[in-house]
Amino acid sequence: MQLASDKRALKMTLNVYNTLTRQKEEFKPLKDGKVGMYVCGMTVYDFCHMGHARVMVSFDVIVRYLRHIGYDVNYIRNITEIDDKIINRAAENGEPFNVLVDRMVEAMNEDFAKLNVLTPNQEPKATDHIDGIVNMVQTLIDKGFAYAASNGDVYYRVRKFEGYGKLSGKILEELESGARVDVTEEKEDPLDFVLWKSAKPGEPSWSSPWGDGRPGWHIECSVMSCNCLGNNFDIHGGGPDLKFPHHENEIAQSEAANGGDYANTWMHAGALRIDGEKMSKSLGNFFTIRDVLKEYDAEVIRFFLASVQYRSEINYSQEGLQDAQAKLDRLYNALKGTDFNLELDLTDSVLARFVADFKAAMDDDFNTPKAIAVMFELVTQINKAEGEEKNKLASLLKIFADVLGCLQTDPEEYFKQGVDVDEAYIQDM
Repeated sequence: MQLASDKRALKMTLNVYNTLTRQKEEFKPLKDGKVGMYVCGMTVYDFCHMGHARVMVSFDVIVRYLRHIGYDVNYIRNITEIDDKIINRAAENGEPFNVLVDRMVEAMNEDFAKLNVLTPNQEPKATDHIDGIVNMVQTLIDKGFAYAASNGDVYYRVRKFEGYGKLSGKILEELESGARVDVTEEKEDPLDFVLWKSAKPGEPSWSSPWGDGRPGWHIECSVMSCNCLGNNFDIHGGGPDLKFPHHENEIAQSEAANGGDYANTWMHAGALRIDGEKMSKSLGNFFTIRDVLKEYDAEVIRFFLASVQYRSEINYSQEGLQDAQAKLDRLYNALKGTDFNLELDLTDSVLARFVADFKAAMDDDFNTPKAIAVMFELVTQINKAEGEEKNKLASLLKIFADVLGCLQTDPEEYFKQGVDVDEAYIQDM
């Protein structure tokens, strides 16, 4: 069920913060009613951690809301399954890289399914796009934006692209002062980055005009996004650490190769911190999704992650998860004993105010904290109401919760989780 019957009016009010322009803008897709959206996914060399969960839940809520207000969203989330980390981990394990990748992709899918993260429309892998990557690298060479070094590597000429730094705000002179050239590299300039890496003995490789090798990290996303969505599309998203250099380099490659704009709106999720500190294995505060699922219900974790606006930092703590548990309990309590699957007339005077307030919150750059506040106002009214009115309000709460991907369990079953109950014994008694 949509949040209003006038889908066109809903679309026209959505405002989204664009990292590229550093301001909120009215969202206007390239094609009426359709959204092309690419989000950088996992590099699958290990289990996904809570920082990954934060990013994936954030963009999952965004996709859900866009679809809820009537957009046909083509959601693309890639998998990076060939890079130095993967090659090194596979070598450490004594296994082929593709065996490691398959196992980690399966684990990733299990984790995301538990967190109720929707499967993207397409999930391209870099190794399925080698021909396209080689073609884009060759185009960049032909246009003078790239060059092949004598060691078989191909590099991008950063200074050749006039707009470099427009996403991150980085200034070339400042980057140059901190740059260095490794003795094994044959760059023209310290700022240049690799597009194609020549193969070392024993590494997986593919043929190219410059010799056997594999793609650089940045070029794969340029090729996969354009292949799936076209050279210019609506939204490009990712984690906070990808703004520079990954996304900056994507822009440079794509716009130099294809001409014109690349992604119109850039969105970046906020960082996840652990008790105020950056998550790090060296600090002993590194948690995989699987670690946390041993202690907390998956829906509690999801609600915790969704309760902070997507581009704000979120602080992971036991207290935060316990608070999320208490709030989720309250929401489920409001649904207990109600018929929350009614077809609703959202112009009904009892419902219209809540619909308008929830929509206003989500239209303001997907402001989930404000949207959740509306949900708790609704809970207060549900607890006061009786009969048909109570069922209507509960049904509206369920609609709002579906946008956040929460309240997906039957209330009675939710409260039984983690409780060892012999129902036959109780019935006998």
